[in-house]
Amino acid sequence: MEKWMLIDGNSIAYRAFFAMPPLTNSAGQHTNAIFGFTTMLLKLLEQEKPTHVLVAFDAGKITFRHEGYTEYKGGRQKTPPELSEQFPVLKELLNAFGISQYELSGYEADDIIGTLTKAADEKGVPAFVVTGDKDMLQLASDKVTIAVTRKGVSEVDLYTPEAIQEKYGLVPMQIIDLKGLMGDTSDNIPGVPGVGEKTALKLLHEHGSVESVLDNLDTLKGKLKENIENHKDDATMSKRLATIFREVPMEKGVEEIRYEGYDGKKLAEAFRKLEFKSLIDRLELGDDAGDMEEQAQAAAADLNIHVIESDKDAAVLDKLIELLGHSDKNGLYVEAIGENPHQAKLIGLAIATEHEVFALPYSVVKEPFAAKLRDWLEQADKPKYGFDQHKVELALRWSGINFEGAAFDVQLAAYLLDPTEASQTLSGINDKQGLAALPSDESVYGKGARFKVPEAETLYRHLALKAEAVRQLVPLLTEELSKTGMSKLYFDMEHPLSRILAGMEFLGIKVKTEELEALGRNLESQLTTIISSVYKLAGTEFNIGSPKQLGEILFEKLGLPAKKKTKTGYSTDAEVLEELAPYHEIIPLILHFRQLSKLQSTYVEGLLKEVRKETGKVHTYYRQTIAATGRLSSQFPNLQNIPIRLEEGRQIRKAFVPSEPGWSILAADYSQIELRVLAHIADDENMKEAFINDMDIHTKTAMDVFGVSAEEVDSNMRRSAKAVNFGIVYGISDFGLSQNLGITRKEAGKFIDDYKEVFKGVRQYMSDIVKQARQDGYVATLLERRRYLNDINASNFNLRSFAERTAMNTPIQGTAADIIKLAMVHMDAALRERKLKSRMLLQVHDELVFEVPADELELMKTLVPEVMAGALKLDVPLKADMSFGDNWYEAK
Repeated sequence: MEKWMLIDGNSIAYRAFFAMPPLTNSAGQHTNAIFGFTTMLLKLLEQEKPTHVLVAFDAGKITFRHEGYTEYKGGRQKTPPELSEQFPVLKELLNAFGISQYELSGYEADDIIGTLTKAADEKGVPAFVVTGDKDMLQLASDKVTIAVTRKGVSEVDLYTPEAIQEKYGLVPMQIIDLKGLMGDTSDNIPGVPGVGEKTALKLLHEHGSVESVLDNLDTLKGKLKENIENHKDDATMSKRLATIFREVPMEKGVEEIRYEGYDGKKLAEAFRKLEFKSLIDRLELGDDAGDMEEQAQAAAADLNIHVIESDKDAAVLDKLIELLGHSDKNGLYVEAIGENPHQAKLIGLAIATEHEVFALPYSVVKEPFAAKLRDWLEQADKPKYGFDQHKVELALRWSGINFEGAAFDVQLAAYLLDPTEASQTLSGINDKQGLAALPSDESVYGKGARFKVPEAETLYRHLALKAEAVRQLVPLLTEELSKTGMSKLYFDMEHPLSRILAGMEFLGIKVKTEELEALGRNLESQLTTIISSVYKLAGTEFNIGSPKQLGEILFEKLGLPAKKKTKTGYSTDAEVLEELAPYHEIIPLILHFRQLSKLQSTYVEGLLKEVRKETGKVHTYYRQTIAATGRLSSQFPNLQNIPIRLEEGRQIRKAFVPSEPGWSILAADYSQIELRVLAHIADDENMKEAFINDMDIHTKTAMDVFGVSAEEVDSNMRRSAKAVNFGIVYGISDFGLSQNLGITRKEAGKFIDDYKEVFKGVRQYMSDIVKQARQDGYVATLLERRRYLNDINASNFNLRSFAERTAMNTPIQGTAADIIKLAMVHMDAALRERKLKSRMLLQVHDELVFEVPADELELMKTLVPEVMAGALKLDVPLKADMSFGDNWYEAK
């Protein structure tokens, strides 16, 4: 049996954008509206099981309604660019779903859906309309159900004619009369002044329609009669504007919106690009494993594979060692299962030489007869060409093998060549370089609960294929790095940094567990006090962690104004509570309770679980191939996101101490590095002047933008200046700045315009870099790190706008990331040259953390800021603020 599902694309995307927290992928693309839309879509597809699906979009701002009323929708603010840039990507995703979409110039999505629901009524086919706009209720019928989203897009209210009668006492078509009388501010439909929903419903219950109300004005009295009499034309026009047009000349027939389900591979590819890993896992979208054996056998047919499984194969191992002694052209692949290299399970390795490939289980590497292979792995003068050598080095070190001689990493090189690729897999790199197809890991091992190491023959063949792929990729990627001018970036910075990071991670940082435990007890005490105060103010005990119970206390018992309601009760999310803070003293206590609870569970208890028993340290892992800007990303645990805005959060740093008695923790933090880079790249005289004269850049900005002296700059001026200074670096919009500062978009837009008028060099840079990007197709950092912008010349405005903002901020963010990486490479060299015992432990955004013996402290206090300041020569000085103490807290 047929069932149509018709979705109001603009309405749902808009609601999803404002309901979801900010979300971006590693390429910097905003994705929150797409993610919210997609989760709702998946839920509805599963629940409703439609045979036909269409997503309707508005084709533009001007429709036939503007012909009679030019102010139609005139009160709406411009769509935030953070949302508008998501529409073209959303439409691409719908294509991957196999879902039809339609828009037509001069008409709105409502009209398209209205036309199709009329066809559904005529054919007697059930239709399910999904929207965020109650105007659509006029379309409800015996066959058409209207689902109106609430609580963002996660839940819907269903409206049938019966439900509309029960809620409003109206039939569906009277919804247009309701809008005619009360108007609709969201669409700038005027209605009648002074007539709200309650009055409009009363009039319609008595008279039935706008026309009947106007025909019976003599039954009305007072101000209401006067208002309606004076606004007759507005009422009839408003009704006309609210009426959905149901005769759109559709070019898409019913058969064209038939939904046959999605293609798993296409959808997985789209989700991977957006980095919706949770949705890939939820739908179990992996590579098709059905033809895995056939693919692998075909790919391995031309390889001469030798397997070494025991000491009976010692002669084969000797042959491998002999071949490695005569040629440096090898491909090494070590299989370490698990994302965390500190806990990864080594299951096997393979080495490809020019003519033969050797594969073996990892257990063999530790056997006495394999001593020569272990020696080769540990020899610095024996080059190894591999994949993800950073992870490999750590996994081997924890296994007792001091891996040395990493010469080239195809994953790291591929990342430099295309940093916007979300996941640099060996099979993906292989495909991109046009080599023979390589079965993916998921097709061999399965994934999630279905993960399983395959039988020996399949495993060895897979490892051999990957080692051979590495061997073939090395010259190809080396040549590409040379062609793109990134050889120096790779060989002088990224590759040596990979080795430095592995050393830092293996070393780890000492954690004083008793300090964390004491902090945990202190937090527990504070939480107990807060709970007691909350109970006292509430007049009863309840579960503060229960949104349902909290909602009942706040909105029913204490009578606070309810902002949002959900299916299970009142919304008590952070946004709601922050709006309620002025109304009652209980609200700040609840917000503080939530902050401390997160500190306790995520950071105190979470960090305690990450302390490695045998070392007493935490060993983070820096992902070098994730962020498109070149930034490092810390995991297992993430030491870059320890909250330091709250004093209780800063206290966590007290637990990080030197690993040797009498040593100190020394921290050095770049001061406003991105703004200094901007001053240099933009060659902005005002900005350069501030840094050259060591002025506070935010005060200087406030002085110039507001036209006041330094003494007249107050805290609000400086805060606004700071927001726009850092916002400019990230391509902030008027919407983004208005959210940050709590001001209107108009005020934010004026502030940005005034800023650009003062900092003319910055304005010129923004214009020039976009022109350059259009010409080259990419932008680059000062160290030639590239980021390609495929949409910089796109005809679609939203895609092009996102690419333009990316062009503006990538050279700044990327150069800042390059500078601290350079500083790490130079710092490592300085420590080695001077044979110092001091050790580099952490990189946290723009900060480097060291542990330093007492007899080297004075030297390091000078050396570290000096090396950091000299990492790269700019037109303005680089500056690193240095501090030290007995722990990380004291060093800040």
